Formats: sequence, structure tokens, C-alpha cells
Amino acid sequence: MTQNSPPLLLPPGLARAIATLQDKDRRRLDDTVTRLHTVNRRLWDTEDRVRGALLSAAQVADCKREIDQLNAERNALAERADEVLGSLADAGRADAPLHTETLASVVDRLSVLTLRIWHSERAGARDELTRRRIPALRSQREELCAALDVLVTDVVAGRRRLPVPARFKLYGRDDITPTEIKPSRHLRRVIAFGGLSECGKSTSADFVRRMCGAQRLKIGFLLRQAAHREGLADPYALSARRQAELLLGELNRFADAHVDTRLFTIESVHDDTSIAELKQLMGDLLQIVYLDASFAVRVERSGTPAQAVAAKDEIKMSRGAHQVAALADHVLDNSGSIAALRARLRRITAPPAATALRVATPYGLGLPAAIASATADFTDAVRAYGPGVRLVALTGSPGEGTWIGGWSDLDLLVIAEHEVTGRVHEALEQYRTALNGAASLGPTLVTPGELTARRLTPRLAFALHQLQQGRPVLHTAPGIELPTISRDELALAAVRELPQVILTMRRLRAEAGPATLRQLYKHLVLACRLLLREHDQWEPGPDLILAAASRMPGLTALSVPSLAETSSAWRDGDTEPVLKPVTAAVDQLLAWYAAQLAA
Repeated sequence: MTQNSPPLLLPPGLARAIATLQDKDRRRLDDTVTRLHTVNRRLWDTEDRVRGALLSAAQVADCKREIDQLNAERNALAERADEVLGSLADAGRADAPLHTETLASVVDRLSVLTLRIWHSERAGARDELTRRRIPALRSQREELCAALDVLVTDVVAGRRRLPVPARFKLYGRDDITPTEIKPSRHLRRVIAFGGLSECGKSTSADFVRRMCGAQRLKIGFLLRQAAHREGLADPYALSARRQAELLLGELNRFADAHVDTRLFTIESVHDDTSIAELKQLMGDLLQIVYLDASFAVRVERSGTPAQAVAAKDEIKMSRGAHQVAALADHVLDNSGSIAALRARLRRITAPPAATALRVATPYGLGLPAAIASATADFTDAVRAYGPGVRLVALTGSPGEGTWIGGWSDLDLLVIAEHEVTGRVHEALEQYRTALNGAASLGPTLVTPGELTARRLTPRLAFALHQLQQGRPVLHTAPGIELPTISRDELALAAVRELPQVILTMRRLRAEAGPATLRQLYKHLVLACRLLLREHDQWEPGPDLILAAASRMPGLTALSVPSLAETSSAWRDGDTEPVLKPVTAAVDQLLAWYAAQLAA
């Protein structure tokens, strides 16, 4: 595209008429006319380029394809402009004389004449004949503007009618129906990374690939694939719209071939015009992320001389890389820590969502009166801290309604801003004192930022998943946003958590005795729960979990007393009848697990 070419200035009469349109129509017309003028600039440049004597036959063919594409865009935009401009006409005068062309056709002529004057002024510096023509061209433009204003006045007053705006242009074979390319239904989300040299595009895309399971693609690779498929010598010579269509076509093919992939990334975005066109084709399915960092930071990170980074910047900026920031959905300052960058990326790739949570009182969770009262006091205390405390919930057995006195823990989740965590800790100490040993308190205190950045332990992820499934909370702030935790994520979390659970269970087995029964049993249930998640089985409660685990391939059925029997023996201090079968079940599971991994 020609640099610094002139804008299209509409004559005053037309501008005043357009100002009477509704805001929506006015914005649509402004966008359409601007794009029409841009297409005319590109068409001029391409027609100049195709006349080059040194072009190969393949390059000439590419230019011809681009000219056809631009002409098709030009006619489509003119028709779109006439859809709006036609509303200016007074439809009540059917007997008014018919004008020879539409208002958009005149605007299109004005656009071309504007470009002709500008090119002639540039050429006139070295060609005397061209310089002599410039006054006549300027006079033509003045006359065309005046004639257009008169036409607009007559059309608005009903003294002149406009012809039907449809142009019925044909491009290519008449047996092919042109269709606008649309995103495939399998193309769910695409993140495009832009920025100057050494800004962190590749690092960010690789992080999203590793942590979010994204399919990572390069824009250059996609265009080369499209060029090979379409028989193009140089896809970069095509119009921005055509490049965007080629990119979307290749993304659709990848998405249709990988239907389980929910996220794609593309890099590196160096052309602001083509990414703008791709955004128009894809809408919110495409999120443009621009990574920004100072020149000094980028030089330091690169480990190369400043001149090398500046040279790369100059090439990228000549293509419009720096202008992508104005189009971006997210502009990230990548001058700080990697933790800050990754937190922003996780929020973009998996944005938190407003969650409808079920609120209950401690007295509705099946807790003893004294424990419910202490829990209610704690909830009231932290609720008084204001919006800084976002959520309070008892997870695990209290949330499931299976809490057993003398056996179950109080697993407490508190989401609070960092500024109030000190006061929350004070309230926790008061809560622990009020419990007076009636139950063991296991608090988890996290900030909203940790959640939206998805810095989650597997157990915390499972607790959030339970809340999404309708487990009750004791307190929640209005409009709270939580990360959505899918079953697939929990299955992956199980893979990460299981090794630590097995190590702990092996240590507890070595120390097996009456004092370790409770922990040994709970780790046996937890290990089986995690193994079942890997098999996409989701059983509630220890008894069902152990029964389902007994059916895993190659594992001898686990003969374990029920939860009621085990917890009763623990509370009564008569652990011998249950300790032996629990220990035997642990031995079975550890031996089976070792055999599975050795295989």
C-alpha cells in the first residue's frame, strides 16, 4: 500500500446530508467509504506493480489475482455504501428524472481522482508534461465535488431519482457462486500475538501451548500453506482482505482436522491491515494481544547489539507492526516479571466468568450446633470486612453433607484481597479457639488474582469445580468471577497430584498404626479418586469411590470397611478390626500402581 497517500475528503453538501443519518448508518457509511478509498489505493499500487518488466509469469499471475480480488471488493463496498446513501433520497417522487449513476459511483470516481492528483503531483517533480496536467485535474475535482453536491441536493428534495445500485459484476467462472468465508464451527478461539522484536511473542505463545493446550501456528506458515494450495507465488502481494481470507481458510482446516483443540495461537502479527481484516471476519473468536516493552528492555533480553534489534524493528514497522497496538483487544506491558505476564495470559486464554453460587448457612450443612455456631461467627466476622472478602465456603464433606464428627475436617476456603488477609488470619485464630478441639480446621486463603491467573493447586481446582456444581457457600460478594474448571482440567490435575499422594501414602504405610489409621484411609480414598478421574469416573463419597476403584483393570477388589465403620472405630479407639483391612488395601493399591508404571 502506498505510504502517506491522501485521505478522501467529501464535498460539504454530501457531508451535511450524511450528518442527518442515524449514528449507526453514519458509522457504517464512514467505515465503508474509508475502506473503498483504501481498496482504490491498493488497486492503483497493484496495477503499477504488474507493469514491472522484471516480474516473472507467476508474479504477474499473482498480481492479476489481486487486481480481481480488489475489484470485487471495490464493487461490494460501493454497493454497501449505496445501501446507506440511498436512504437520503425522497422516495415519493417516482416521476423525477433518473440520474445516470448512484451516489457511491460518484464517490468512487472522486476517490480515484484524488489518488490521480496525488500521484501526478509526485510524478510532476520529475516530468514537465505531468506537472502541466495538475491544474486541470484539480479543476476536475472541484467540478466533480460541485456536481455531487448538486446531485445530493436534488436527490434529497426528490427532484432526481437514483438508479438501482446493484452492479451484478462477475469474477471468475459463471458456475462458481462466491461466498464469504466464515469461521468453522470447530474454530472456537484464536489468540494472535503481535509486537516488535524481542517483545515476548514466542515466549507467550509457547506458554499458552504448554499450560493451556493450545495449537501454536505461525502466520507465515499458514500463508505458505495457502499459497501452495491456491497456486500462488507470493501471498504477501495479495490484498489485506485476501490474505485474511487465506489465513482463516487454513485455520478452519486445522480446526476441522483437530476437533478437540479449543484454542489456537498465531504469530507473528506484523501487518496491521491484514489482521484488521481477519478480525472483521472472525469477530470475538479472534483476540489480538500486543506485547509492549521498551527498546532498552528488548535489547537486554535479546543478547544482541542494539543496532540488530533496531534493524528488525524497522522491517516490522514498515509492515505496520507497531500499529497493531491500536487494533489489539489486549495490550500487555512485558517490561516486568514473567509471573505478571503469565497471569495476564491466563486471564486472556481462560477468562473468569460470573458464577451463580448457592448460599447456605452453617446450620444447613449437617454440622453439630457448637461447630455451626462457631462457623457462623467466623462468617459474620469476615463479612464485616466488606468487599475485600469475596467468598467463604466449607468444601469437602461439609459441602457434600457427609460431615462426621470426630473424623471429618473443616476444609475452609476463603477468597480475599491481599490487603485484608491479615484480618482474616485473626478471625481464623478466633474460629479455631471457638472450635475448642471439636474439629480440625484446614483453611485455604487465596486472593482473587491468584484464581483468575489460575495459580491453582489440584485440590483448590476441585473445590472450585464443586462450587460450580452447586455446592453451597457461606458468603459471596456480588458479581464474583471465578475461573471455570472443566472435568478435563481436573483429570490433568489428578495426573499432577497423584505422585505426591502416592509418596505420602507409602510413608504412612511404613508408619501404619492406630495413630495413622485416619490419614492412611483418607489417602487411600484420595488416591483412588484421582485414579478414577483419569478414567473419567466421578463417584461421590468414599464408599462408592473404593467400590469403583476395585473394578479398575488388573486391581484385585479392595476389601475395606465402610466409612461409617472406619470412622466409628477411630472415634471409639478400637482401630484394630479396621486397621488391618485398610493396610491390606493400601498394599494392594501400591503394588498395582508400581506394576502399572513398570509396564
